[in-house]
Amino acid sequence: MAPVGTEETICRLVREYSDMLLRLASTRLPSVSDAEDAVQEVFLRLLAAPVSFRDAGHEKAWLIRTTLHRASDIRRQAERRNLPLEEAAQTAAPEPGTDLLQAVQALPEKYGAVIHLHYYEGYSIREIGKLLGLPSATVGTRLARGRERLREMLKEEIK
Repeated sequence: MAPVGTEETICRLVREYSDMLLRLASTRLPSVSDAEDAVQEVFLRLLAAPVSFRDAGHEKAWLIRTTLHRASDIRRQAERRNLPLEEAAQTAAPEPGTDLLQAVQALPEKYGAVIHLHYYEGYSIREIGKLLGLPSATVGTRLARGRERLREMLKEEIK
């Protein structure tokens, strides 16, 4: 593989992965602009301190994990800001009538990430385990628990 810090390699990574990473960050963050910031910061991190990847699978796993971590950081920073009570209540949980993606976004990160990777990106449980560095059993458990939480959230929405 070419060194990651080269312009050619960075351009290839942006072309190949930016759409997927943006969709992934969007499931964890409330606004598209925050998701775009997270993805841009991941690529900037590659430019600033190039990482050496063993193969394409390691490259993709690093990008996914780093995007999830950065999205999590941005989300925590936003939660620490002083918001009026009305705004905080709106961002805490989906309102009645929201779509499934917003419900997935409201899940805790460990459930939302695996649900997004499995259902929106089409990865198998084993592949998600490799990408996130988790045992397949843990991924399966998180999928099951995440689906159950979604069911409860959507059931409450219908009431």
